[in-house]
Formats: sequence, structure tokens, C-alpha cells
Amino acid sequence: MDERVKRLVPLAPVETEIRVVNSRFIASLSPANSVEEAREFVAETKKRFPDATHHVPAFVIGHGQSIITHCTDDGEPSGTAGRPALAVLQGSGLGNVVVVVTRYFGGTKLGTGGLVKAYGESVKAVLEHVQLADLVPTTTIMFSLPYSLYELGLRAVEACNGIVLQDEFAVDVTLTVQFQDSTLEEFKARLTNLTSGQVDAIVIEENPNTPFPVAGFG
Repeated sequence: MDERVKRLVPLAPVETEIRVVNSRFIASLSPANSVEEAREFVAETKKRFPDATHHVPAFVIGHGQSIITHCTDDGEPSGTAGRPALAVLQGSGLGNVVVVVTRYFGGTKLGTGGLVKAYGESVKAVLEHVQLADLVPTTTIMFSLPYSLYELGLRAVEACNGIVLQDEFAVDVTLTVQFQDSTLEEFKARLTNLTSGQVDAIVIEENPNTPFPVAGFG
């Protein structure tokens, strides 16, 4: 049984919008593998909504005991925007994630409690649409199969949760496939059985932190 603790991250950017008493709150969320990437996303989001009233950022980089967090209120009353946004983000269990809540003021003040709720609800709303990934060690391999074994090879890949990154059709079919390290040896054994030991896989890349899709929040 795999006892490894999952390191959850967002698989791709996502954006949602809610309205609170005529104010628009647009939550833009993205993966970020470093503080620099998080800050770049914040800057890009500000450029996309240059006429907005506020751009409230929050990010969590890393996992477990090794994390960096950041938030600001960006002109909202102290403690009413960045902190509630960050609190919801941290409560999600995600790491390597950045969110920017962009507000277009609707003409009616929300008050301290209203702001805290609005920014928190904005982040909750965008998290509902996040597709989760788990950071896992992976190995990408390349191997060639005769056409007669192509379909059986794909079934073996699927059985071991591999992801086909590329297939090239020439004299034989050459496949480039990414596997979690936990299933790689099982696939190699299947490949040996399938080809009677006539095909060897070549290691193309090893990555200790590859996002692999898992079930989402929604």
C-alpha cells in the first residue's frame, strides 16, 4: 500500500466570478512552482484587468512544513481581503498555487464583515473548479513495437496508468510514455512478457515533481 503523502497542486489555471451587492469579484487561480512564478501571475492578472479597483493576491508555495505564503489587501481595509483569501487557500491543502481576486467596485460599500466574506467566497468559488494534480516522481521512457503489438502495448500502458506523450509511425511504432515511478517496473515486466524480451525501453527523463491528475474539488 502506498503511504506517500500527496502533494496536491492545481493542474491548470482557472477563473470564476461572483457578484456581491453590485461589486464584481473575479478570482484567477494558477499553478506556481516558485515565488517568482506567483508574482509573475499576479502582474499578468493586473495587466488583464487594468481598470479594476483592487487586485488582492495570495499564494502558497511548497507543502507541509516547507511553505512560503504571501498576501496583501491592495488598498482594501487591513485584514479584510488578503488574509481571508489566504486562509481559504491554505485550507484547501493545495501547494504551489496563486490566486488573485480582482474587484470592480459596484458603488456600495460592503463593510468589514462583508469584505471578509466576499474575498473568502471568491476563493472558495474558484477552488470548486480546480482540477487537482499530485506531485509524483515520474520516468519518461521510449520504446518501439511492431504494428501487430501496438494495441496490446497501449493496453499495457493504460493498465499501468501511463500517459502517452508521443507516438511515431514508421517501420515500427515508437512510443514515448510517462509513468509514475511506482508503476514503472510493472510496465517493464508487461513489456518483457508482451515482446518475449525483444524490446528494451530507453529512459528519456526522470522528474521527481511531475503533476499527475487526481480527482478535483467539484
